[in-house]
Amino acid sequence: MTSYFTDIQHFVDGQLLLVNKPYKWTSFDVVGKIRNAFKPLKIKVGHAGTLDPLATGLLIICTGKMTKQIDSFQAEEKEYTGTLVLGATTPTYDLESEPEGSFDLSQLTEEQIKAACAQFTGEIQQYPPAHSAIKVDGERLYEKARRGEEVELKARTVTITEFEITRIELPEVDFKVVCSKGTYIRSLANDFGKALNNGAYLSRLRRTRSGSFRIENAHEVMELVTSIRELKNVPPIE
Repeated sequence: MTSYFTDIQHFVDGQLLLVNKPYKWTSFDVVGKIRNAFKPLKIKVGHAGTLDPLATGLLIICTGKMTKQIDSFQAEEKEYTGTLVLGATTPTYDLESEPEGSFDLSQLTEEQIKAACAQFTGEIQQYPPAHSAIKVDGERLYEKARRGEEVELKARTVTITEFEITRIELPEVDFKVVCSKGTYIRSLANDFGKALNNGAYLSRLRRTRSGSFRIENAHEVMELVTSIRELKNVPPIE
């Protein structure tokens, strides 16, 4: 990073940073780490497109005046790779909660699994997970779900451009998805299980692309933090 930025003022003027979000970090954890690296300077920092704590991969971070463009970056197409597990479900549709139920996998074939993808390509209706960050009446859905409150969820229209199965070793199935803003891959995993008259939950998810930005060009969080702290000690450009 130091080869591109020689003055902390560049971050005030506005920069876009590509970050590899670590496992079990929230997107806000990443923003907080980078914002704290600027202290005592008060520089705006925000992210474009939330990743769940158990997901990893590309997170776009904007600083300074670049934060005004967050909505446009957030609206771009996303690409993910991941793994779903057939034969069970979880309340959160991922491993934030314990698997429950048991579904027979003995009759499932590779052909059936691959054919089910066709139901989830194009423009589809999707319900968000009950355990999600969507706000209802000013409160996050997951907060209501943790109290056992039932909320009527509304379907949303999303577009899945590509849904490809890349590995089948039951109960695990690896996949690649290219989709529009607002797509819940956890919901996709759950719905995929239902389409097979079975159960499924998401066990691994990695965002590999957002718009034209790719994970291969992302920095590790602490690498960025260290570089920013070093820049604060660099004399300003004459």
